[in-house]
This record gives sequence, structure tokens and C-alpha cells, in this order.
Amino acid sequence: MDIALHLPRFDVPGGTQALPSLLSATARATDGAGFSALTLMDHWFQMEQPGTTAFDPMLEGYTTLGFLAAQTQHLSLGLLVTGVTYRHPGLLAKTVTTLDVLSGGRAMLGIGAAWYEREHRGLGVPFPPVPERFERLEETLQICRQMWGDDTGPYTGHHYRLAETICSPGPVQQAGPPIVIGGMGEKKTLRLVARYADACNLFAFDPGEVAHKLDVLARHCDTEGRDPAEIKKTIIGHFDPLADIDAFLAAMQEYAELGIQQVWVTPSGPSPTDWTARVGEQVVPKLRDL
Repeated sequence: MDIALHLPRFDVPGGTQALPSLLSATARATDGAGFSALTLMDHWFQMEQPGTTAFDPMLEGYTTLGFLAAQTQHLSLGLLVTGVTYRHPGLLAKTVTTLDVLSGGRAMLGIGAAWYEREHRGLGVPFPPVPERFERLEETLQICRQMWGDDTGPYTGHHYRLAETICSPGPVQQAGPPIVIGGMGEKKTLRLVARYADACNLFAFDPGEVAHKLDVLARHCDTEGRDPAEIKKTIIGHFDPLADIDAFLAAMQEYAELGIQQVWVTPSGPSPTDWTARVGEQVVPKLRDL
């Protein structure tokens, strides 16, 4: 099993001026510690949850990934996950392609239907109802696939119309950056995974629930005529591998037996750089054996 790092917060000791050096050090430590990927959230306001408010620091995701690409050599880089409402799909495909080119083929497109209404309203971004957001998500996936292929002609959908789907230079990765769809919805999200995605990302609330979602995904794959083995299975949860290494590895063994191939973790403590290095030394080698 692979391990990936997710950075959801930017309220660091030293404040805004300390962010560039801390992010750079954390990215380099993650790159050298055997992690497979590094991701950020795609938000404009910090999420409102225990311990955080909308006024806490939040950086724009793709700009930050461009900065991190220059600090790393091996990590896949992406957002977990891009909100489909925030960027026109043609421009999103171009943005992710640019990241792929400048990182030497390390970009991924994590994407979902978006949900945080406050930041939409706050910044004047249209926030359509859930069914429309999923319609826009499917059209965005189609546009990205077209722009990362050989067809430079028009795209005509219900919500988006593109006269020319030119994307030059194209992505370094031959089939385009891998698409990771995040979410657990059985009727829409997992159907889109089966139809378009290279990977799914599930919330690891419970192994039984994850097993059920994977069964649903397999049924959608059968409908779509696709081999479920083509889709990488990943999870994210509230895991701190260093809190109890044996317990973490036992939990990951259970998920690995379900077919999970990658887990995202979030650093804890005052220094994400030190935390990441310790995970690399104490956890990553054992996790790879699962």
C-alpha cells in the first residue's frame, strides 16, 4: 500500500511569512520519505469545523501546487479534490496540463461536485443545485478527456460549449493526468468513477462501509463494461500513523485486503516536516509490505 500526504491547513507558526519556507521544507521531506503523492484542498475559505473558521488562512490550490512542483522530484501532485464549479472546464484542463508539463508528468486531477456554499456565495461563484453540479462534473470529465486526447474539435454539452479543444503543449503523461474522483455517492459519484476515472477516493469511516462502496463500484463497472481492476482504490481518513503504529498498520491491513492501494494521511503536531520524516522512517517501509 502507498501512503500520500494531504495538507488541509495553512495556519502555521510564524504566520503568512513562514508559509513558503514551511511548505517547501514539508514538500521536500515528503518527497524524500517515500510518500507517493502530496495533495491540498481546493477551497477559497477554510472549512468551518471544530478548530477552524472561514477566516483561517487558505491558499489557492493550483498556484500552490506549481510552487510545490519546483520543490519536489517524485511526488504526484493534485487537489483532493478540485471543485467542479470553481473553474471553467477548458481552463481547468489547461491548468492541470501546465502542472503536468512543469512537474515532468506528476500532475493528477482530483475532482468532485463541490459543496461549500459559503465560499461560493462569498466570492460570487454560481452554486447550482446538486443535480446540475453533477451534470457539470460529467461534462467537465468529458472535456478533460477530449483535451488530453487527439480531438481538437468542438465539444457541445448542455452546460458547456467549446469551439476548439486545443491543448498545446499536451500533457507529459500519455493518457493525460490520472483522474481521481472523490466521494461516496452510490448513484452518481461511483457511476462517474466507473465511466471516467483512473482512481476513486473514499472516506475511510469504516472498513465495512468501504467494502460496500467498492461492491457498488464493481456493479457500475459491470454496467459500463469496465474491469474494476483498472481503477485504483484509495482512501482518506483521520489517521495519525505515529499515534499508534501497530494499530495503524493493522487497520491498513484490513483495508488492503479489500483492495485499497493508497491511503492519504494528514500531519499532526507543530512541525509537519518532522512528522513526515518520522512517518517515512517508521511507517512507510512496513506499509509497503501490505
